[in-house]
Amino acid sequence: MPDPKIDLAQYNRQAWNFQVDNENEWTVPVTPEQIEAARKGDWSIVLTPTKSVPADWFPDFSGGDSKVLCLAGSGGQQAPILAAAGANVTVFDLSDRQLEQDQLVAERENLKLETVQGDMRDLSVFQDNTFDFIVHPCSNCFVPDVNPVWLEAARVLKPGGSIITGFTKPIFYIFDYQEMEKGNLKVAYSIPYSDLDSISDDERKIYTDKNEPLCYGHSLTDQIGGQIAAGLQITGYYEDIWKDMVISKYISGFAATKATKP
Repeated sequence: MPDPKIDLAQYNRQAWNFQVDNENEWTVPVTPEQIEAARKGDWSIVLTPTKSVPADWFPDFSGGDSKVLCLAGSGGQQAPILAAAGANVTVFDLSDRQLEQDQLVAERENLKLETVQGDMRDLSVFQDNTFDFIVHPCSNCFVPDVNPVWLEAARVLKPGGSIITGFTKPIFYIFDYQEMEKGNLKVAYSIPYSDLDSISDDERKIYTDKNEPLCYGHSLTDQIGGQIAAGLQITGYYEDIWKDMVISKYISGFAATKATKP
């Protein structure tokens, strides 16, 4: 049964703050050298663990007038690179410590970058048709329902604008994660998956004792079909792996899409 004492959004905010303090790889800011290269046009970012996003998925940022939203994508990585490449970037995220990483790089490198704290399911602080481009790295595994994320993203995108998204494929969540870390693939769960109600209190305690974020495993109907239902058109797709995971020997556990608002 789910733990009624856990406020998921508040818990995950604090968990990601903890990850910053412990230098999780997704919280370590980019270097001055990376920013300098981006200013010269030599840059790339990731949405998933290893593969760089194809260069032709991005608009031309050199004019300085492209309004970009990094949606649930703070940590001092993607946003500063895009700002150095010429984009007008806003970072929206639940974790205040993660947002501080973007602010740190912006101040260090004199970048124009705005940070806003909030839940990815509610972008009401932004008006309709605000952004030309949205960058949404692997993060919607931290909300129970991704469909509000797609609806809000579609709303704040300008017509002709695009969202690029990384996500964990549902097959990743059907296996017992503790066994998978030992190199064993043991099918244990169904999709949709939830760290709140798919596992026991004792299993969940393994994560909460280490202040790890709690996750959800969403169906492809919600991850891809949800974008289409929100009025977006899928125009790009690729898959990726997490090299150290045993599942990567057999199938890609991550995917990325590009979707455009007509």
